[in-house]
Amino acid sequence: MSTERGARAGELFLEGKNCAQAVMLAFAEELGADPAFVARVALPMGGGMGRLRETCGAVSGAAMCLGLLFPEGDRAQIYPLVQEFAEKFRAAHGSIRCGELLTGAGIAADRTPVPEARTAAYYKKRPCPELIASAADLLEEVVRAHRGA
Repeated sequence: MSTERGARAGELFLEGKNCAQAVMLAFAEELGADPAFVARVALPMGGGMGRLRETCGAVSGAAMCLGLLFPEGDRAQIYPLVQEFAEKFRAAHGSIRCGELLTGAGIAADRTPVPEARTAAYYKKRPCPELIASAADLLEEVVRAHRGA
């Protein structure tokens, strides 16, 4: 079951945002960032970074959020948080790689730079809304654990 923020992240994907944008925009208010700026920064990370099908955009979006949610942190403080998040995501879904997540759901991991049209059929076959919601939920869990809230 998804949290309110996780549900919102999944909805943002269904509204046309990419996976990284959806996660980051679900946290935009807490980040203290302009949503248009957040959407622009996260744009290249969709499809496993520009549809290269590498690190899942939801994972990349969460990692970028960690950098902004812990602004006092340096690499030695942020990298362990990113790795903790990534391990939680991997444990829940078997991978943090976009291509593996798609092929695991029976979808060809097309690497052409032109995104597919967002149709009802596109959304029906994709595991992305659930992965995105999970990423937002797991991010919230990591943040709470390290902020002591």
